[in-house]
Amino acid sequence: MSDRSLLFSPAPYHILSYGTLLGTQVFHTFINATTSLRVLERPQFGILQRNLFPWYFGIQTVMPVVLAVTYPGNRTLLGAFADRGLAGALGAANRWTVLAPLATACVTGLVNWVYLLPETNKVVVRRSLQEKKDGKRSYDAPPHSEEMAALNKKFGQVHGISSLLNLVTIISTVVYGFSLSAALA
Repeated sequence: MSDRSLLFSPAPYHILSYGTLLGTQVFHTFINATTSLRVLERPQFGILQRNLFPWYFGIQTVMPVVLAVTYPGNRTLLGAFADRGLAGALGAANRWTVLAPLATACVTGLVNWVYLLPETNKVVVRRSLQEKKDGKRSYDAPPHSEEMAALNKKFGQVHGISSLLNLVTIISTVVYGFSLSAALA
């Protein structure tokens, strides 16, 4: 294959998309978020996360679609690739190794992006208003007002579900990476 034809092949875009997705997930979840929480004051951490999460969940939602569209296909006995692109990703032979992990990553990212992120932001706004009423921050040591205790509980639930879905998204991406590497071997 000539260098020029590689530019028009979906293969490099597929690999770059996979690397972007997994790299973003690992960096944000295990390095950026934990370091930011440790070194920033709570209000600044919240501002940072509110500005990063739409991008992060957007990447988790869109990149699996890009991976499906640029799916390189399966190697045939003659060394060529068959069942490329979206048709290959949706094919019955790839249902569990390609479609399931990519669809799972896309759907969990989408749920975080369009539902849980706005729900979390609503709770954060309500907690901020309650902090002003109570004269006490939501993360100060108890006791809290009944309203703040309920808001903290709601935040914990929504944040916990979001974190769980994020973990499912990362695992799905890694599972797909094993399928991809098997196809390239």
